[in-house]
Amino acid sequence: MATSGSNHPNDENSKSDDGEKQQQVVEGDGPPKTAKQLAKDAVKAEKMRKFEEKQRAKAEAEEKKKASSVGAPKKEPARDITEYTAPTAEGEKKDLHCELPKSYSPKYVKARWYTWWEKEGFFRPEYYDENPPSNASTPRKSFTIVIPPPNVTGYLHLGHAIMCTLEDTLARWHRMCGETVLWVPGCDHAGIATQVIVEKKLMREQKLSRHDLGREKFLDEIWKWKNEKGDHIYEQIKALGSSCDWSRKVFTMDKGMSYAVEEAFIRLHEKKLIYRSTRLVNWSCTLKSAISDIEVDKTELKGRTLISVPGYDQPVEFGVLIYFAYPVENSKEEIIVATTRLETMLGDTAIVVHPDDERYKHLYGKFVQHPFLPRRLPILTDTMVDPAFGSGAVKITPAHDQNDFDCGRRLSLPFITCINGDGLMTSECGPYAGKPRFQVRRELLVDLKERGLYRDSKENEMVLPICSRSKDIIEPLLKPQWYVNCKTMAERSIEAVRSKELKILPTIFEPAWYRWLEDIRDWCISRQLWWGHRIPSYFVSSDDIPVGNDTDDKYWISAHTSEEALDKAAERFNIPKEKIQLRQDEDVLDTWFSSGLFPFSSFGWPLETDDLKRFFPTKLLETGHDILFFWVARMVMLSLELTDQLPFTEVYLHAIIRDAHGRKMSKMLGNVIDPLDVMHGVSLESLQAQLKTSNLDPKEYERARLGQQNDYPNGIPECGTDALRFALCAYANQGRDINLDVLRIEGYRRFCNKLWNAIRFAMSKNLDINDPNCFQPPAEFKLTGAETACDLWILSRLSYTIEQCETGFTNYLFPQVTTAIYSFWLYDLCDVYIEYVKKDLYAKEPDAKRQELIKLILYTCLNNGLRLLAPIMPYISEELYQRLPKPNNGQNSPQSLCVTPYPQSSQFQQYRNEKIEANVTNIYESINKIRSYRAANKIVSKEKNNLYVRASSPISPLFTLYADLIQPLANIDRIEILTSEPTGDHNAYINIATTTDYSLYFESK
Repeated sequence: MATSGSNHPNDENSKSDDGEKQQQVVEGDGPPKTAKQLAKDAVKAEKMRKFEEKQRAKAEAEEKKKASSVGAPKKEPARDITEYTAPTAEGEKKDLHCELPKSYSPKYVKARWYTWWEKEGFFRPEYYDENPPSNASTPRKSFTIVIPPPNVTGYLHLGHAIMCTLEDTLARWHRMCGETVLWVPGCDHAGIATQVIVEKKLMREQKLSRHDLGREKFLDEIWKWKNEKGDHIYEQIKALGSSCDWSRKVFTMDKGMSYAVEEAFIRLHEKKLIYRSTRLVNWSCTLKSAISDIEVDKTELKGRTLISVPGYDQPVEFGVLIYFAYPVENSKEEIIVATTRLETMLGDTAIVVHPDDERYKHLYGKFVQHPFLPRRLPILTDTMVDPAFGSGAVKITPAHDQNDFDCGRRLSLPFITCINGDGLMTSECGPYAGKPRFQVRRELLVDLKERGLYRDSKENEMVLPICSRSKDIIEPLLKPQWYVNCKTMAERSIEAVRSKELKILPTIFEPAWYRWLEDIRDWCISRQLWWGHRIPSYFVSSDDIPVGNDTDDKYWISAHTSEEALDKAAERFNIPKEKIQLRQDEDVLDTWFSSGLFPFSSFGWPLETDDLKRFFPTKLLETGHDILFFWVARMVMLSLELTDQLPFTEVYLHAIIRDAHGRKMSKMLGNVIDPLDVMHGVSLESLQAQLKTSNLDPKEYERARLGQQNDYPNGIPECGTDALRFALCAYANQGRDINLDVLRIEGYRRFCNKLWNAIRFAMSKNLDINDPNCFQPPAEFKLTGAETACDLWILSRLSYTIEQCETGFTNYLFPQVTTAIYSFWLYDLCDVYIEYVKKDLYAKEPDAKRQELIKLILYTCLNNGLRLLAPIMPYISEELYQRLPKPNNGQNSPQSLCVTPYPQSSQFQQYRNEKIEANVTNIYESINKIRSYRAANKIVSKEKNNLYVRASSPISPLFTLYADLIQPLANIDRIEILTSEPTGDHNAYINIATTTDYSLYFESK
């Protein structure tokens, strides 16, 4: 039998063991094992032996550890601090003497700062009156801005987040520049949205409609809801760190604001700029009110589409063009017309063809007979008709379509309303009267087929107007409403931009401004709601005067009170007051009317208040470009008309936030992200639970659910407020919409951690207010003459960063600011300078003077770096700035970073040195090449190499000058400059990198 020793690479002892095992096997009852099996057993035995040895060694080590710990104090396990737990009362300053966590925690950092800022009054303009800033100009400049008031019903979304972030960043920057800053917060009463919410609540909880309660009691219910829930949006705005003056917050239904709205209406009505007229409006049959264009979702349909409509059990078909025939009277001929709204045929009053269309010239002046009503429709001509479209004949429904309305006026046609405000067919509709409009659509199709008048159906691309509040289909209806004549106000607004008196940024929106205002229509400002500013106009009637028409402006008197209206009516009609009856209009004003007054009504207009004198006009209006016309233009028009001043001198329009796939964030798509979820983090389960409460259509819900699973399989990580703000500023390119990948925000949280580690490093080197040997910085930084080239380089980079921030903020170039700050902190300070100085700070034989100089430069960079960052990242910058030492132990220093002077380029211009920056750029490029070579060749980090350089004459001295930078950053022991290319004896060198200026070598091993 063969032994295992001949084919197993083991030592003598192993062979002996194998022999013993072999012998045992032979002596046993089983069959003898093969050589291969015996070898396998030997390997197993060896592994077991080694395992047992390790276990014995481990046991011995544990025994020694226990023996050494006897009598020693028990060590507490290291813990990661994530929350601030010190007993600090709300409004009191954070305790800076407790331990700073080892790593960045958004919850820890954010705690207590906001309430302290607010209590100390840093956000109020009066703070600088009492504590004049050292960097203020003479006279002190001011920066005033009003918040675009969010709806009182609203919840924060990323659209609010970018608005609040950009406005707060600007407010904080101007405040740190020594200017008097006032940012006025406020909330809009949101007429339709609020009324809908409270109506649903009443029905759900009490089974009552608003009509069951009556107007006054219903309004009481809304105020009760507002007082309970209405401040929620303010808390969310605060959560973003917004430095508003909350003592001046306004609500558009406040007493003073309501008085301003009434005054504006009265003045414009008396100037005949507001008038009464019957015209087509966007009508929501569910809300029973006219609504503004911005509350209409224009949904594009590619063809036949079934849509759920409130009040209907079955989905309704849209996107189909129905062709049917009108028989020509006293003839066998017919005219074929087409419509996507078949029910409106019951309101048709004419058939129109183009005057040059030869096919119909013989029919001019004749009539067609309506198939379902005793109505004759004349065949007329109008140039609005496109002969090449369809049959070249168009049915005209003047009371239900804007183009038909205009045509009806030109041709003096009767205006027949076939759909009423409830969405039911009117008495003009014969057998269809009183039926729901979309039910009648189906019935008419059947009836046309029965009468042999149906001709065809074709899928048709169209834009369907849907009410954003009720999801009902918008009906254009004729209603008596109040209108603002915008023509002269629009002309003044156009001229303000053309003359550069008003700047619109980005300027790409100027053409749209001109185009919209040049083609402006009069503005419908009345709404058939109960919640809102009731129109302060009274209809006059009396037995002593002729009966007035509802649209006759002579019979409408506008006044703050009925007593005032009575006095005006008696004077106008020259009759005694006791013979006059007044009826106040039931309608309320469009929310955009009160919002249009916001830049001056929020300061007390029409009263001459101190705030109005001091803060109006404001400096800037910052908002989304999607409401340039609905809000911005109307503010400009109303301000010019009512105050003879522009409401602001600059308009900055931020981009619209879309999701990572480029889709607009919409509740209807289920892709809206709550910024609080980004700040605090949220699980996928919680996101999907939120989705269930969103009232999405089942198909949309499923699409949104799958979208969340794909985009956030692990939920959204906790990023913190500072990271979110920094990301929004970084994304805010002028003129572009933002495709925001929420998960990229996490990268800026890692940036926060980098800042954290940089400050902790500095604190460990005596730059810590809690260190007994704390470094004492001078009141003013000056060069000592002992600085190295790298010291001068980091000061030059600081100077450049300050300059970039200054021009960026001045010109609203937010990404320029974030890029400069990010690059300075991450690439210049952390990656280069801090790594560069470690060799001096950790030297075995320290140079005390050198270390003090490093601390001074490090302090200067950190101090100014945090100040540069403060407007964008207020929490982490305040937390870390407060931990750094201040000149004279903080005496006479501002209490908070948010009222500390912002670094000015003029202060650091002298340290800018572009030549040194170019040199370090070249050297750092070589460092990266060395690092790449070491990584590719798996050279361990602790192993140092000697570097040999062959370089051109301008570059060669740099490798000597910056040797102290190359050595620590590239793990180089010694640098030698070669005077010629390695040849012959130089074969011992390995080329690791070559450029046009130099070649780098390591020794061959």
